[in-house]
Amino acid sequence: MNGLSSKLGKILVMTALLLTAACLGGCMDDEPVKPRQLFANAYSAEDSWLIYWYVCGSDLESEYGAATTDFGELLEAKLPPNVKVLVQTGGASAWQNDVMPDRAIGRYLYDAEGLHELGELPDADMGTKGTLADFLRYGKENFPTDHRVFVFWDHGGGSAAGVCIDERTGNFLDLNEIRAAFASVYTASPENPPFEMIGFDACLMATYDTANMLQGLARYMTASEEIEPGNGWEYTGWVGALADNPAMGGAALGQIICDSYMNGCREYGTEDAATLSVIDLAKLPSLRSAYESFGIEALRQAKDSPQGFFSAFSREARQAENYGGNTRNQGYANMVDLGDLAKETAVLLPNTSPNLVQAVSDAVIYQVHGDYRDKGCGLSGFYSYDGEADSFARYAAQEAAPLPIKCLYHYLIYGQMPPEAGALLSGGIATSSSLSPTAPSGTSPGIFSVAALEDCPVDIDAEGNSFVRLTQKQMDMLSSIHCQLVYIDEEDDVILYLGSDADVDADWEKGLFKDNFRGVWPMLDGHPVYMEITSEEDGYNIYAVPVKLNGIECNLQIIYTYKDEKYHILGARKGLDSHGMADRNLIRLKPGDRVTTIHYGMTISGGDEDFVPVEVDTFTIGNTPVFAEETLGNGKYGYMFEFVTPTDDSALSDMVLFDIENGEIMTLAE
Repeated sequence: MNGLSSKLGKILVMTALLLTAACLGGCMDDEPVKPRQLFANAYSAEDSWLIYWYVCGSDLESEYGAATTDFGELLEAKLPPNVKVLVQTGGASAWQNDVMPDRAIGRYLYDAEGLHELGELPDADMGTKGTLADFLRYGKENFPTDHRVFVFWDHGGGSAAGVCIDERTGNFLDLNEIRAAFASVYTASPENPPFEMIGFDACLMATYDTANMLQGLARYMTASEEIEPGNGWEYTGWVGALADNPAMGGAALGQIICDSYMNGCREYGTEDAATLSVIDLAKLPSLRSAYESFGIEALRQAKDSPQGFFSAFSREARQAENYGGNTRNQGYANMVDLGDLAKETAVLLPNTSPNLVQAVSDAVIYQVHGDYRDKGCGLSGFYSYDGEADSFARYAAQEAAPLPIKCLYHYLIYGQMPPEAGALLSGGIATSSSLSPTAPSGTSPGIFSVAALEDCPVDIDAEGNSFVRLTQKQMDMLSSIHCQLVYIDEEDDVILYLGSDADVDADWEKGLFKDNFRGVWPMLDGHPVYMEITSEEDGYNIYAVPVKLNGIECNLQIIYTYKDEKYHILGARKGLDSHGMADRNLIRLKPGDRVTTIHYGMTISGGDEDFVPVEVDTFTIGNTPVFAEETLGNGKYGYMFEFVTPTDDSALSDMVLFDIENGEIMTLAE
């Protein structure tokens, strides 16, 4: 078989190991329910298929064995002679099976006769375009086929970060490198693309920029807007469905990937915040036009009134469904749902928002989502939640990112309209999507400076409620106003930071902002926690709570729903890494887990320059962990309003002191 090396005994052992891993990972006694196919067949049942599976194992394999589990799922799918899966493995410091090499590239073929080892190659970096291109070239030269599918497997980080980080080198594939690798082997053709579907079994990759990068290379893209849970795609379901019906097209295959993925998430209990969608890449020209027009309208308004526009635009972006965390403690993925952003900005950008909503709807032909990701339209875009030059520079370097959007965030971050925006604003046509990602010479101090609101005076009304009044000019500097709460222990000379919330009675029309302090704070099994608000949605808020879970630093993912006025624990995961890659391993709390709450503290006497992490309480989770607001203990508490700009800079008001004794709250004058 074309030089095929089949080490039968070794592969039989591997098959048994991987099937066992899949069953230990959550096999059910009953046969899995096969998803129904909503899209008509596009091809003949005799057509041949080759699935390329690029498995960059990383810590997902070395620590959790996730790739080994997914291989076990694959081996449960029985293939006909005209469906084959070509696999390349690498990128992990260790593999949790006895066959895949730790310091080499492994190649395998799974077909109707079983799993075959194609050979062991010298070690190579899975996070480089050369390694990807070599795999593509090998498949093209050795396995001619009627239809091709390509699946990336690993961590993902969205438009700015890319996918597939090699654990040994720290290198990863950005969008430019993926495009270059494919283009070096295949000729792009919007009318007859070489791949039926390209998918990402990775986090945060269902972005406009990813789809735009793939135009001409594939008919469809399947990916997730949100962080994927560790169970990932369900390979028995979707590969088995293609094996049963090779006549299906990429739309049907993408739909089955989505449905089987959500079935798997429900089995593992990770469905609440899961997302997956299928994008018809033939719709990219219309979507590109709508998105670029949206960016140009935003640019024009920003040029006329930068502070007023960006503050209003930022408030809408923070209300739109966003992905990856986007807090100082978790890190910033800087991804927002495009359709929801367009809906939120319908009043602000009336000429282009409706067209963008429609274009996204046309492009996303199928999607699934959990209860707490129900506003998303299936395709995200970059939004600079952190206002940082470094993350923007990575985004601006991507050729697939639209120039008007790059210019918009360049203006937001640097306070200067880039030269490339000139043709766009005058109604001309840009000759390139390129934008220098570096800071312009003589950079201005920026559009927003919140320093004037530092130590803003706070008044007390007759009922003992604290409040601040802001002018329109001051509000034009802000995207949001939160509250910050600290515990003050004068005897132990410590201020302990409890966290931030959006629980402020805000009237943006009158410029009046009141506290809603009720002497309660969220607690886990009765232990106060530090928390940051991640997202403010119509029916719920999302929070991150830093803890040590069984000795590992991570963040509890907490949902507060307005309907039942309760908090719900989704699980725990690590924050984004230094490369912007998201952690897929969502850990559900279980009885016996050891939790250490992490707060931030400093001395009252002033020996510390800033708040530092402090481990406060360590306790064991019971049978039914409860996260709920509970009455704060006796003592003195400080409450401050936090004023946040569109570039995520902030200032704090004067502190209001509250004294709590046996549930009674007394406001103390400074």
